[in-house]
Amino acid sequence: MLWKQMISKCIGGMLLCAGVSLSAQAAGLMKPVNSALPDLSIQQHHVNVLVEDGYVTTTVEQVFHNPSNTQLEAKYSFPVPERAAVGEFIYWINGKPVIGEVVAKQQAKKIYQQQKQAGNHVALTEQDSYKTFDSLIYPVEANADVRIKLVYVQAAHLDTNTGRYLYPLEDGGVDEQTNSFWSRNEVVKESFSFNMDIRSSYPLDGVRLPKHANAIVTQLSPQQWTVALSSSAQVDEGSGTYQPAASLSEDILVYWRLEEGLPGSVDLVSYRHPDNTQGTFMLTLTPGDDLPPVQGNRDWTFVLDVSGSMEGKYSTLLEGVRQALVKLPPNDRFRLITFNDKARDMTGGYQQISNENVTRYIDQLQSNGTGGGTNLYAGLAKGLKRLDDDRSTAIVLVTDGVANVGVTEKKDFLTLVKENDVRLFTFIMGNSANRPMLQEMTELSNGFAASISNADDVIGQVMLATSKLNHASMRDIEVSIQGGRVSDLTPEQVNTVYRGQQLVLFGHYFEAGTAEVVLRGKVGAQERVYKTQVELAGVSTDNPELERLWAYSKIEALQKKMDYLGADADTEQAMTDLAVQYGLVTDYTSLLVVEEEVFEQLGIKRTNQQRVSKEQQARQQRSQREHVQDNRADSNQPMFQQSRASTGGGAIDSSLLLILLALGLPSLLAGFKARSVVIKTNKK
Repeated sequence: MLWKQMISKCIGGMLLCAGVSLSAQAAGLMKPVNSALPDLSIQQHHVNVLVEDGYVTTTVEQVFHNPSNTQLEAKYSFPVPERAAVGEFIYWINGKPVIGEVVAKQQAKKIYQQQKQAGNHVALTEQDSYKTFDSLIYPVEANADVRIKLVYVQAAHLDTNTGRYLYPLEDGGVDEQTNSFWSRNEVVKESFSFNMDIRSSYPLDGVRLPKHANAIVTQLSPQQWTVALSSSAQVDEGSGTYQPAASLSEDILVYWRLEEGLPGSVDLVSYRHPDNTQGTFMLTLTPGDDLPPVQGNRDWTFVLDVSGSMEGKYSTLLEGVRQALVKLPPNDRFRLITFNDKARDMTGGYQQISNENVTRYIDQLQSNGTGGGTNLYAGLAKGLKRLDDDRSTAIVLVTDGVANVGVTEKKDFLTLVKENDVRLFTFIMGNSANRPMLQEMTELSNGFAASISNADDVIGQVMLATSKLNHASMRDIEVSIQGGRVSDLTPEQVNTVYRGQQLVLFGHYFEAGTAEVVLRGKVGAQERVYKTQVELAGVSTDNPELERLWAYSKIEALQKKMDYLGADADTEQAMTDLAVQYGLVTDYTSLLVVEEEVFEQLGIKRTNQQRVSKEQQARQQRSQREHVQDNRADSNQPMFQQSRASTGGGAIDSSLLLILLALGLPSLLAGFKARSVVIKTNKK
């Protein structure tokens, strides 16, 4: 098989733990709506990923087969990639690809049912909250194939000089069970491929796939690397046994790391068509490493999910907590809060760090086991009580599920966090957790959230998180741009930037030429100001995807505002209008595919078709470049004087370093490209 069974891993530093849920299932599959009929088989599954110019474009094409003798309606589901904008869905009708158009959600549902009743070909793609994108397709003919294609884009944030890309396949195994996510056929029968092209403005020194030992990693140049996974069905001539191409049961995760010693920098990518007065830009600020280490004694409150979905991860979770606690400085204190149906303070308040205390409470947790639902609100509320104002406190929340017991509304969680002046650090385990809510309340507290896949390199994730907690952050961030008639900056407010994080802004401009960029913030009581100048292009047609990314960021900001302040009809309409204009699937819009003549009959303009064609043409032109595009914008007037933060610097305190050494850190640092075949070539 292409993938092997995963083995749970856990590491402590403060806490980062990931494991395998015994009930984890694959996602991105197609089933008949009538469950009495057999599943559609996956004949082909092909993924192409392009990392360039600060964002990632993922193209997924699949072929399914209906094995039954009955015409049917099918449902295709795939996990929502983290902060990805889905705007291209193509369904082949009578052998021809038809690009979907974005329509208001209720209108799209009505049209789908009308076309289905008329016996016409139709497909509908909706977002199921934070959980999945679901596509209904009708009709799927008896003993026939179905071909679909989807494309999504997302910003390619670097963390401490390291990029991370996740292609999510695992699903299920958490408290929230949807009726379409169980007993799936995850086998790809004929052929599977995953191809990734990484093009960076800055030289790379390694690419790593922690869970895919057979990946072929090729270095074409210092700034361009490729990754390839592929397999086809095999037949043993001797025994006649058939082995399918692959099993879609494990996430594909790729890390890439830039060279050491690169400068802090400002990168700018813009899009401005000659016929438009409005341009769109993405501005990426990568600060230099000038945040000082944190001083003083600290309190650590671990809020741990012990609900039934954690059963397969519980032992490794506790081992991570134990390893974290015994290595903390003796003057630090710890507290353990657990939650399932209700919350419990397992330590009865703060305890001094000692081997005796740690062993006693970890043994108690081990004997208690797991079970029940997820009363996340109760766990978090208890963790936020009895804080000592005289000591620095970190609240570390670890969960893999969703709130399904007690208080469950997002607004209540946001209010709880807002009422407490403490930073929350959240580790989100798996693809089915309520990422939007967990991330939003973490950002509201000026903390940070890390999404953890079972395929993650856990040691590396601990290194990145610990360096943030052990260093001061820059807060009260303000970015201003003078010149270019810049408007519509999003996000409008960024409260905190931690060590190694980038600041990514999208916006519009109406005049080409020089613009001054100023970053202001506070580190402790000290105010810091960084300045540079950038050039806004008069004409730039390479990156039309920036328009979708700007619109997605704007919609995300409007949704956060509404989550906190309450539902607002005007805000909902604004989000709907943006999504229709820029071709995005949201909670308020859907992608509709009908036969070409039906679009005209319904009066639906083919605006998304035009946008998709423009983006496809631009990607094709970019792929033909001989050299990687350099997007650094502040070379003449560097904004930051220090080199950017990296994992090779002095970010790790001595206690964490002992843990990492014991768990094999030398192999990570010295062999970043381990577990993959690396080929170096000269690009022709």
